[in-house]
Amino acid sequence: MSARENRLVCRFEPAQLDPSQNFDEVTSGRIELERAGIRLLADGPDVRIACKPRLLVVLIGFPYGRDAALDAALNAHGPAALTEHLKTDPAALGNQLGGRFALLWIDLDAGRIACMTDRFSTRALCWSADAGALSVASRADLVPVAERRVDPQAIYDFLYFHMIPAPRTIFATVNRLEPGHLLACGRSGISDQAWWQPRFAQHATDDLEGLKAQFRGAIRRAVSREVGQGGRVAAFLSGGTDSSTVIGMLRDVGGDSPRGYSIGFDTDGYDEMSYARIAAKAFGVDHREHYVTAQDLVRNVPAVAAHYDQPFGNSSALPAYCLGLLARSDGFDRLLAGDGGDELFGGNSRYAKQKVFELYHAVPGALRSTLIEPLTAAAWARKLPGLRKASSYVEQACMSPLARTEQYNLLQRLGRESVLTSAFSAHVDAEAPLRLRRQVWDGVRADTVLDRELGFDWRFTLADNDLPKVIGTTALAGLDVGFPLLSEELIDLSLTLPDNLKLRGFKLRWFFKEALKDFLPREILEKKKHGFGLPFGHWALTDPALKALSEDSVHGLVARGILREDFVRALFASHLPAHPGYYGEMVWISMMLEQWLRANAPETRF
Repeated sequence: MSARENRLVCRFEPAQLDPSQNFDEVTSGRIELERAGIRLLADGPDVRIACKPRLLVVLIGFPYGRDAALDAALNAHGPAALTEHLKTDPAALGNQLGGRFALLWIDLDAGRIACMTDRFSTRALCWSADAGALSVASRADLVPVAERRVDPQAIYDFLYFHMIPAPRTIFATVNRLEPGHLLACGRSGISDQAWWQPRFAQHATDDLEGLKAQFRGAIRRAVSREVGQGGRVAAFLSGGTDSSTVIGMLRDVGGDSPRGYSIGFDTDGYDEMSYARIAAKAFGVDHREHYVTAQDLVRNVPAVAAHYDQPFGNSSALPAYCLGLLARSDGFDRLLAGDGGDELFGGNSRYAKQKVFELYHAVPGALRSTLIEPLTAAAWARKLPGLRKASSYVEQACMSPLARTEQYNLLQRLGRESVLTSAFSAHVDAEAPLRLRRQVWDGVRADTVLDRELGFDWRFTLADNDLPKVIGTTALAGLDVGFPLLSEELIDLSLTLPDNLKLRGFKLRWFFKEALKDFLPREILEKKKHGFGLPFGHWALTDPALKALSEDSVHGLVARGILREDFVRALFASHLPAHPGYYGEMVWISMMLEQWLRANAPETRF
């Protein structure tokens, strides 16, 4: 754990509670108590505690009230303002709160403990249940359990998703609370339910200008709230629309030159520093640039991999960490990130591709079934250059949107039988990731395919991947992070925005860009999205130290009985040199898995 992180560890045994006990008053952001039925430790820079004689509340983070009265009470009294709401209707309270937070409370009168996370689980909570007791912690590796055993299914999930999605964690008996969920334990048992379930319901508008003003005002208010939390605030600046919007608003809110941090790569096809410089010039940014090198990876990969409470494979974590170190060394306390714009307002290229495939279904059904599909399915047609693309198009158009995304999965394309040992495969259910994806997809409450895709990405792209990436690496660097584009006001707007405003024809994020066309530089509005990806595969071939680190790490998974030796030999000897961008991803996630295991579970073998 870093100095920036908050710690919460609690074990609650309702059968052992002493009904005559009370809580003592807590006067600081730290509590440590042990009494019949309760063991609790909570401390950290963002931990606040409130007590009544029969109720104890631990709040992590600084949420705001979505109505003025609650917000004023929170500002005046902190978590003490929440006590009555938590006793009567905690789910309703969750919907009245905004921002990043986690809550845990113990109600002695009810003989129960409960906890909840925010809408995207940016303040994570993990838990385990055994023998009538509930253990909760802010990290999976802090949850008190009798045996902390690595779950082979979680390793498989990691290789499939490049992270381990909730509710599973790397440990067999530890769960992660899903986004927007509430967990409760009392004498009657344990319940886990959603307090927030977004409902996409498109509303047509005849006041586009008013909607644009509402949108821009919401971003400004979100940035202003971040600045109002105190400390020195800077921002990531990739040169894309999201980060440029955030830093532009930071300039407007602060009234002076904001500090922006940008990553560059001295490799063809990867560097986008020119766009960051355009945004910096447009908004008068005090600009700091850092060009990541292979040596940065060799130096920082072990620490970043080990820091997370479970294996994490998003390769842009390393660039984010480098910027976090730079910002912290410059004396900043918080970085603002632009995550969320694509997922709320339709910016993923996959959304436009779906519309391309939908065109096929406008062709009369009889023509499709009697002529087009038999023709394009023929083996000889797939060998002809002209028909090969047509065959691929028809095949993908006939798939469901969910199935289409699965065909790009790295483990699926490589073939798990050729990648994983039979000994390891015997411990896992290869269909489990597909079932989870289907469960999340079917659980999105939406009436259109585009909104269903957005809701799906809110879970797998944001809550399980991109947000933990930024939160984890900034914490390791000693910083907090804010996500203004995920404010509840913007979430509500996204939930009602019609498809034709999110995606106009094949133009991604149409409304977002239209609303900011006189705010953002033209070059930023017209650029293609790239982000903080890094040319790892190319560097792993050319830098001796990185090559040695990656080969040693991946061969470590062979020794553990996870990866097949013949696959790993071919991976480095032929696959990676032939396609460094594609196969570099497999090397990267394998390296990060092994580095995490070495630091946190070195005895793991299969």
